[in-house]
This record gives sequence, structure tokens and C-alpha cells, in this order.
Amino acid sequence: MNRGRLVLINVIGLVIILAVVAGGAYYYYESTNFIKTDEAKVSGDLYTIVAPASGKLADWDLHEGDSVSKNDKVAYVTTLDGREAVKTAAQGTIVKSQVHDEQLVQAGQTLAQTINMDDLSITANIEENKLKDIEKGDSVDIIIDGDPDTVFEGTLEQIGYATTSVFSVMGNQNNSGNYTKVTQKVPVKISIKAPSDKVLPGMNAEVKISTK
Repeated sequence: MNRGRLVLINVIGLVIILAVVAGGAYYYYESTNFIKTDEAKVSGDLYTIVAPASGKLADWDLHEGDSVSKNDKVAYVTTLDGREAVKTAAQGTIVKSQVHDEQLVQAGQTLAQTINMDDLSITANIEENKLKDIEKGDSVDIIIDGDPDTVFEGTLEQIGYATTSVFSVMGNQNNSGNYTKVTQKVPVKISIKAPSDKVLPGMNAEVKISTK
């Protein structure tokens, strides 16, 4: 083997070793300074606009995408005794309209649903054995599938008081006598700083919580 070829092999070997070391260092840094999960979604407080009485809906002119303020009078329900105003429960954007003008409605019927697009957050599920490493106020990097080219800043606002399995319809009961331990997950709430118009409730997200 000539000298030049030997030098080339040594250089390649050194590059590979450095790449492995760098990769290991990066993995160690990421795993010790951040907690990541892609089990996360954009969420927002959902409110309903309901019929105050049974009768015929009048002056209904709300469409998906329209903005409303709290206690807006957005329509009326004509009853045998007169008219009752339909009011909004909170400020927000109409995300689903379920009726049309002059439709017969029942008392308490949902007419539309709203979410405040200026107050969106992220709900992420964190493994129980990682909760000890996070606390309220931790900074978070957020990537949302609807706007994947932007990394949004966030803050850990709240850590849940129960695992997601507690809210499961079926639960995790096992009467067979055979038990397999499953790592549980706890929901956390993360605020989003200045979300873009592309960010919508229900979108998938990835979060990286700083533990430094």
C-alpha cells in the first residue's frame, strides 16, 4: 500500500471517528438538556353559542371565520311569547356553524362553536419518568405541522395532575392476573408566542422543552 493511500485511509478513519464523537456529544447534549415529544397538538378554549329557547332562529348571519366578542347579540329566537336574544359566551372566531337562518331550534341546542385564535396553546403528553426534569416557566421550542418552516417560542404554563389514562373510557384495569407495566403520560400546557395565521386548533406539533 503506497503512502498516499495510507494517509487517505487514516484521514477517512479520523473523520468517521470525529463524526461518531460529535454525534454522541450532540445526542448527550440534547438528551440531558431537552425533553422532546411529537405527541402534541394545538388547542384552544372551545365555547358554544346555544339557543336560549325553542322556536325559529332569526337574523342568524354568522359564518365560519367570523369574529365575535363576548355577550354579542348575534341572532334571535322567535317563540310564542316573543323573542329572545342569542348571545355569545366569549370572544373568539367561529370555527363551526351548525344552523341556518329561520331554522327551528330547541332550547340549549348548539348553534355554533368558537375558539379564541389569539389565545392558542399546545397540549403535549410527557412521559411520567421525565416530569421531574421540567417545571412551570421552562422555555419551549415548537414546530407545528401547519407551518413547519417556523420554530415558535413557547413557555411551559401548566403540568397536569393526572395521567392521560385516567381519562380513558376503558381505563387500564386488568383482571387476568397478568400485568405489564406501561409508562404513563401526563398532559402539559404550553403557551405559543405570536402564532402565525397558519396555526390552527387541532394541528399536530412537536415540542422541545429546555431543562437547563
